[in-house]
Amino acid sequence: MRNKNKKGFTLIELLVVIAIIGILASVVLASLNSARRKSRDARRIADIKQLQLALEMYFDAANPSAYPTTAQGTAALTPTYIPTVPTDPLGGAYPYFGCTNATSYHLGAGLEESTNPALNSDLEAIPLNCIGSTLTQSADVTDGLQSSATCTAGTVRDCYDVTP
Repeated sequence: MRNKNKKGFTLIELLVVIAIIGILASVVLASLNSARRKSRDARRIADIKQLQLALEMYFDAANPSAYPTTAQGTAALTPTYIPTVPTDPLGGAYPYFGCTNATSYHLGAGLEESTNPALNSDLEAIPLNCIGSTLTQSADVTDGLQSSATCTAGTVRDCYDVTP
C-alpha cells in the first residue's frame, strides 16, 4: 500500500490565498490613493494661505500700498516676505492674477477632491471684479481662474481661489 502523506498545499489552495491577497492589496491601494489626494489638497490650501499672508505683508510694506502685478507674480515676495514661493505638489506654480490698479489680486489652486470642505469657504472670485481687468467671463473661466490655462493645468479639478 501506498502511504500518502499530505504535507504542503494544493495548487487550488495557493491560488485562493493569492487571490485573497490581491483583493486586499487593491483595497489598500485605493484607500492610499484617496489619502494621497487629500494630503496634496491640504498642502495646496496651506500653500495658498501662506502666499496670501505674504501678499498682505507685501501690500502693507509697499508705499503706496499695492500688490504685485501679474507680471511680477508671486516671485516678488521672495526673499523678503517668504523664503521660497511654494509650488503645487504635482509641480507647477500656483496661478496669480494681479489687478491692473494693484489694489487686489486673485490666487488659486486646483484641488483633486471635489468634496473638500475648503471649496465651501473659498471666495469663488472672478477677475472681472478687478478694476481695469481685461478678462471677460466665458466658458473657459472656472471659478474666476481660466480652467485649462491656469487653475487646473489641463486636468479637471475644482478651483480653490482667494482674493484679499
